[in-house]
Parts: sequence; structure tokens; C-alpha cells
Amino acid sequence: MLLLGFGERARSAGAVRIVRRRAVELNIDFSHFRGKRRWSDDDLRRAVTECQSWEEVIDRLGLSTASGNVQPHVKSHTVRLGLNTDRLKAVSHVGRQPPEAVPVVSTLRIEPKHLRVAAPVTAAAWFMLRGCAVSFPAEPTVYDLLVDTPDRLMRVQVKSTTRNHKDYGWMAGVGHHPDTHSKKGQLLAYDPDEIDLFFIVDGDMTMYLIPSRAIAGRVAISLRTYRKYIVGNAQGLLGLAGDARMRSSA
Repeated sequence: MLLLGFGERARSAGAVRIVRRRAVELNIDFSHFRGKRRWSDDDLRRAVTECQSWEEVIDRLGLSTASGNVQPHVKSHTVRLGLNTDRLKAVSHVGRQPPEAVPVVSTLRIEPKHLRVAAPVTAAAWFMLRGCAVSFPAEPTVYDLLVDTPDRLMRVQVKSTTRNHKDYGWMAGVGHHPDTHSKKGQLLAYDPDEIDLFFIVDGDMTMYLIPSRAIAGRVAISLRTYRKYIVGNAQGLLGLAGDARMRSSA
């Protein structure tokens, strides 16, 4: 453009189009003109032909996706070259599967012994998915979660059970020891003025949200009695579908 005397207009897109169109009319090959590109038109043609997705094309050309302008920039060149990119528009999971093996941790089986430590974060996820802010107490308190609900702040005690009685179904302990650290002494009922809600997860991953006053004075309950308070099942949330139920007999 400079040699042709365009001067300050050398970078003008309109002027460039005029010269490019004239080059085409004269059948002059300018595919080696890359500007700041590190790849040629032939490189792009091969990538579009051989790759299964736009991500693969970008990687084949040695580009980084860190810049949000990369894919639109590459797409504009495929339009200029008249390349067929229909195949690249398909969602990735219908194409070739990645060669990497699945993570070992994804093959681990569910074990009932872990439900006790998993229950609080399961409860927190249930509330958070409904737009409620959840806080974990920094110091030991009578409640496990502090939840900001549309009504007010709620103090939630989280319990879990893997004890399935042949006659009464899932049995949940809803009491506490006088000394929470030693776990010694007779079980005591929670004061309903200190707890607002019980969130309980049974061995089938069924979740219950029970008002404390519905449990007041009790240290153990049969969850069959509290079916009206079922709020869902965590199997889908935790990827347990198809896994063995976490049952243990009384």
C-alpha cells in the first residue's frame, strides 16, 4: 500500500479492499500476506478441514483463547476464504471424545461413613441454590449454619443418618451431648429457642427441612413421621444416580 502511494491511507480498510480486489482481478496470489499473523491461509484451510471444533482450530494455529477476540478474528478469515465451517459449530460432546482418562477421584464409590461430614455442605448447597446466603460459624455454636432467608436469619442444625430400622425406617438422632467435644453424657434435646430449623439427610440422600418446634423435646425421630417436610433428594446434585443406596441395618 505504501509503495503504491497510498500514504496515510495505507491502513484504511477501504483502500486495502480496493487493492485486494484489483489483485484478484489480475490473478495475483497474495496468500503469503499475513500481516501480524503467524499462520497462513493454507494453515487455516488445513485446520478447518482436519479439526472438530473451533477450540481445536485455534489451538492448531498456535493461538491463545485468553483474548476474547481470537475466535471472531479467525472466523472472519474463514469467511474471507469461503471455508465451510458447519462441522465446527456442533457442540463438542457429539464430536471426538477427549483422549484423557477420567480422573481417578470420579470413580470412587459413595461410602455411608462420609455422609456425616458431607451433610453440612449439602445443606448449604440446597439453601444457596435458592438464593439464600449461608454462613458457617467461625466458633463452635449450637447451630451449624446461619441462613439469610426471605423471612429472617435462620439458625440451622444439620443432621444425617445411615441407620435404617426394619420397622421404623430411617432413624435420626436429633439430640446433643452436654459436652460436644467429648461426646459423653446423656443426650439432650435442643432448645427450640436456639434452633430454628433442622436439615436432615438420610441414607437415601432424601433431604428434610423440619421446624425445630416440630421436633421439640425429642432426641431421636423416625423420619417417616416427617414426610411432609421432605425438600428433595441430593442424588442428582452429588452424582449418586445409579449408585448403591447407602443403607446399613440397625
